[in-house]
Amino acid sequence: MKDMVLLGDEAFALGTLHAGLSAGFGYPGTPSTEIMEYLIDNYERNRAKDAQTPVAQWCSNEKTALEAALGVSFAGRRAVVTMKHVGLNVAADPFMNAALCGIKGGLIIAVADDPSMHSSQGEQDSRFYADFAMVPCFEPTTQQEAYEMAFEAFDVSEKYHVPVIMRFVTRLSHSRAVIHADETKIRAQNKLEKADRKEWMLLPALARKNYERMIAKQDELVAYTTASKRNPLVLNPKRKDLAIVTGGLGRNYFLENLEDYKAFSEKKFPGLGIPSTLHIGTLPLPLDSLKKLADTAETILVIEEGQPFLEKQLRGVLPQKTKVVGKFTGLLPRAGELNPDLVRKALGLEPNKTVLSETAAVADFCANLPGRPPQLCNGCPHMDSYTSLNNAVAALVEKAGKDNVTVNADIGCYALGGAAPLNAAESIVCMGASIGMARGASQAGVKYSFGVIGDSTFLHSGITNLVDCVATKTPVTVILLDNTIVAMTGCQPTMLPSSQFEPLIKGLGVEPEHIRVLATNPANREANTKVLIEEAEYRGVSVVIMVRECLEAFRIRNKKAKK
Repeated sequence: MKDMVLLGDEAFALGTLHAGLSAGFGYPGTPSTEIMEYLIDNYERNRAKDAQTPVAQWCSNEKTALEAALGVSFAGRRAVVTMKHVGLNVAADPFMNAALCGIKGGLIIAVADDPSMHSSQGEQDSRFYADFAMVPCFEPTTQQEAYEMAFEAFDVSEKYHVPVIMRFVTRLSHSRAVIHADETKIRAQNKLEKADRKEWMLLPALARKNYERMIAKQDELVAYTTASKRNPLVLNPKRKDLAIVTGGLGRNYFLENLEDYKAFSEKKFPGLGIPSTLHIGTLPLPLDSLKKLADTAETILVIEEGQPFLEKQLRGVLPQKTKVVGKFTGLLPRAGELNPDLVRKALGLEPNKTVLSETAAVADFCANLPGRPPQLCNGCPHMDSYTSLNNAVAALVEKAGKDNVTVNADIGCYALGGAAPLNAAESIVCMGASIGMARGASQAGVKYSFGVIGDSTFLHSGITNLVDCVATKTPVTVILLDNTIVAMTGCQPTMLPSSQFEPLIKGLGVEPEHIRVLATNPANREANTKVLIEEAEYRGVSVVIMVRECLEAFRIRNKKAKK
């Protein structure tokens, strides 16, 4: 056994390596990014001396990453694909269809949800996707489980020939703990052996049979989860009033309050102990365990991180006489993350006076501090780009009115351009939407329609919207902010270098004279404003590429050059 201090993401990544991984693919997205960074670091350090080092690569988006992983699985080898929760929306097409393929090499889709939206535009619970596709879902509650579940998930994927979701949440992904890596269990990569082509050809006649097989597997999967050690059931028939179901980090918060809850239970129900408990760390629902639990209690309290997924499911499978309470009923909050204090209240415990005192002291201290909202770095090239854009917009608004000018931005560091002091963007919806919304606004009658997008986001999902603009000859001005890096998630490389953007855009059909490449810096602000106004007046598609390297990327590049 080897002890290591790792993030939850890193512990899982190590688990996949020890479990015989052949290849990993992903798109950066907090809080999932560190999984691929760990795998890529391993690949870059070891590939020269060991040809069998698992491949690890970033991809243009989550869809292409999952499709690459499917190719590995088809060849009989184990693959992992990583993304954040909203990334699974992008990969939903291959994901749903992968559930109907006869998975050969184990395939894990590692998805990191972000309760409280620390770095996301929405809360989303990936367990709903697992249920939708009828595939297993593992949810580790500790870094050790994240490591161990990698082995188990690959085995389940190959045994039942299905993809498997590994669901993380921010607190687990980004917290560190000691994990015990059992190097005696390291297994070799699978041999190269292609899958049966008939199980991968989703033509209607074959897909119908695959779908029937997938439905037939559900009883086997339920039997597996019912017997799994990841779903421990502890019955106490003496307590008829309550039983507790935990999911994900909900178990940790329950355990943090356990000693106080034991004392509370002994005082309220002398000699009867604490209620029956069931933890659900693997889906689909362990139905027999749930029914046994329901037989012992009138009410079931569900403590789960994310949306009330388990709570809703229990309402559908348990007898109507069983009352189910939790987030859906308002006993726990629907939005944001859980914490020990929220769970404490749901259990009927008095607030922790020590915690309350410390929290109050911190609140008093913070009340006197100035607000520090996120902002662009000092010297960020986006500051110069947005200044030029704001000046151009002001001139165009004066000419045509505010309703005839729109600025649609996108997901990335430059989303901060929508906040003070710039206040440049009017919409930020999802990856790639800026160009599509600019097109729609133009079609609706807006005369000057801008779409602001970053270099990586353009490659992720902006290209197809630009194709639509070109095909329909829609008057839009696309501003491509090229800072040479995926800065928002920690400076991962953009899939193509800056030099390839101009020929790529030309190849899509944008007129060469309306592809303008500008150096963005304080000295060029006025000149760049004039160019933006010129291109906004053009009644077709124009793309203005504003180029300057991210300062953080520059520092990283210099640091590497000195080594």
